[in-house]
Amino acid sequence: MYLRAVHADATLPMLRQLIRDNPLGILTTAIRSDSYPLIQSSHIPFILDVTDEADESELGILRGHLARQNPQSKAMMDAIVAQQQSPTAPNVLDDEVMVLFTAAAHHYVTPKFYAETKPSTGKVVPTWNYAAAQAYGRAKIFFDPKADETDAFLSRQIDDLSRHAETSVMGHTGVGDRPGSWSVSDAPEPYIKLLQKNIIGIEITMERLEGKFKMSQEMPRGDREGVIRGFQSLGSEVGSEMAELVRERARYKDAWKG
Repeated sequence: MYLRAVHADATLPMLRQLIRDNPLGILTTAIRSDSYPLIQSSHIPFILDVTDEADESELGILRGHLARQNPQSKAMMDAIVAQQQSPTAPNVLDDEVMVLFTAAAHHYVTPKFYAETKPSTGKVVPTWNYAAAQAYGRAKIFFDPKADETDAFLSRQIDDLSRHAETSVMGHTGVGDRPGSWSVSDAPEPYIKLLQKNIIGIEITMERLEGKFKMSQEMPRGDREGVIRGFQSLGSEVGSEMAELVRERARYKDAWKG
């Protein structure tokens, strides 16, 4: 990820929250194989585990699952079988993997928004505002359907992911006029166990977490204010969200500079 200093002001807690708010990550692997492409990517919703939320340096662990028939799954399973496995780290891929998370709100920025620079010099060009995080680490693969470890991991994974999506994404909290959440236990257990045989689990211990909020904070104050007004003038939900994000990052930049 290209990180200009002005865009690299995100703290680890901010990046952890970005992941939780936008759990659909893009898992990318580069595994040499005679049967599958070297580079493969899959969209996978992830759960982020953090031991101490107050710890501003802890990276955390990502948990997800993929269809067993996914070529990326097959490449990872083949790689595990072919590796000389360490008894202290069984079923862990030798090479690191990467997961990309992108905030749902992103938008084209027209030069017409730049209320300070455009009228004075005209030296402005279009850009795109967005926020993203890239997580790198070692991946442990749970793929033996007969292993108790695989069953335990997948059972926990689909239960935690469903709970997070139902409550945090859908807002199904059962509080007030909000409906209650769907639970894995609402489906017949034999049906769930059958489906589990068709997926594999992935657990990524993060070794590096990078991210950026590119929200016009590199621009002069007058241009930033113009971008905020411009997004608000769109009269759309994403426009309002972008305006607030630009305003938020401007406040953070000003506070950070002291």
